[in-house]
Amino acid sequence: MTATAKPQSKFSTVIRVTSGNFIEMYDFFLFGFYATYISKAFFPSDSEYASLMLTFATFGAGFLMRPLGAILLGGYIDRIGRRKGLVLTLGIMATGTAMVAFIPSYATIGLLAPLLVLVGRLLQGFSAGVELGGVSVYLSEMATPGHKGFYVSWQSASQQVAIIFSAALGYILNESMSKEVIADWGWRIPFFIGCMIIPIVFQIRRSLQETEEFLAKKHHPTFQEIMRALTINWQLVVSGMMLIVMTTVSFYLITVYTPTFGKSVMKLSIVDSLLITLFVGLSNFIWLPVMGALSDRIGRWPIMALFSGLALFTAYPTLNWLVENPSYEHMLAVELWLSFLYGSYNGATIVALTEIIPIQIRTTGFSLAYSLATALFGGFTPLVSTWLIETTGDKASPGYWMAMAGGMGLIATALIYKGIVKAKV
Repeated sequence: MTATAKPQSKFSTVIRVTSGNFIEMYDFFLFGFYATYISKAFFPSDSEYASLMLTFATFGAGFLMRPLGAILLGGYIDRIGRRKGLVLTLGIMATGTAMVAFIPSYATIGLLAPLLVLVGRLLQGFSAGVELGGVSVYLSEMATPGHKGFYVSWQSASQQVAIIFSAALGYILNESMSKEVIADWGWRIPFFIGCMIIPIVFQIRRSLQETEEFLAKKHHPTFQEIMRALTINWQLVVSGMMLIVMTTVSFYLITVYTPTFGKSVMKLSIVDSLLITLFVGLSNFIWLPVMGALSDRIGRWPIMALFSGLALFTAYPTLNWLVENPSYEHMLAVELWLSFLYGSYNGATIVALTEIIPIQIRTTGFSLAYSLATALFGGFTPLVSTWLIETTGDKASPGYWMAMAGGMGLIATALIYKGIVKAKV
């Protein structure tokens, strides 16, 4: 379907554009959900800690490719169009997903196994570098006036659907298969399912129309012009990165790292950890559009300042309380509180980032800020959390990491909305 085809409904368009976002995030979460099994299959070691660290390092390596993807693919989308760029990112991501799903274990092909897993993760990271930015910008440009916060929130909400689906699938597998079977080959089943879904999502995304706002632009910047504008607005990109640090750190802490934390630290069963992750996904799914819509009414900055401040002052105390009073119910309560902080902050922040970046570099600037935050902070949250606990002996120490992220979000909100950092044309 081309840009000249008949108009699509808003609901249909949201489903079409976020479908690729769902599958992209689905595979990212699977890597974290099954980190223990992946570590044994591809990174065998006498030390469970060393094996897990290598796995999370590989998980984090994918995020290092995001800034490169943001610049190259983001520039392509700002120059060629939103629709074509989103189709391209889906194709690159599909290649990385298939590699992780079908690569034989270390026992079969030796060192080639972890190397190929790393390549697959790098491809996923490269495409993800612009996926979230491309989807967010598309949603902001197709939104009805006065409702951008609500529409853009569905970018993050689609990620929660991926979490819910992944956790539910993991729960079913753990209930229907023995631990030995899952550790041997059963953990690959969700990756195979992802590969089966990709062709369907690809057809859905191909039917997207170009946004009217992009079509109305009289000048589409060259790559050199985009790079020049990014350089001029470097302070804005860095401030945007600081805004997103709170989003990415809290998100990966309460989703990807939760199963590992529940199993390895809290000594809960993997089923209980997956159930908590499922409830967190549901909670996020509710709070994101609610707070996105609220930000349309009262403004972005009050919500961003309040919830980044709450993260700064409550992340460690709540995790410390959990560690001192370990139970399934207490972990669920703490995770839902952190989910409330994440969903509320993110519901206002993502749309805010689309608004503060100049239109000529909207996708590139958004994606670069988001990618830097993820590459330098959020993506390494499972690795940092594992390291902090091992080094300090404090099981609640990941709370310090989230508190730091909350502080950065609070500072960035003040810099941007007090006019200290402004866009330059």
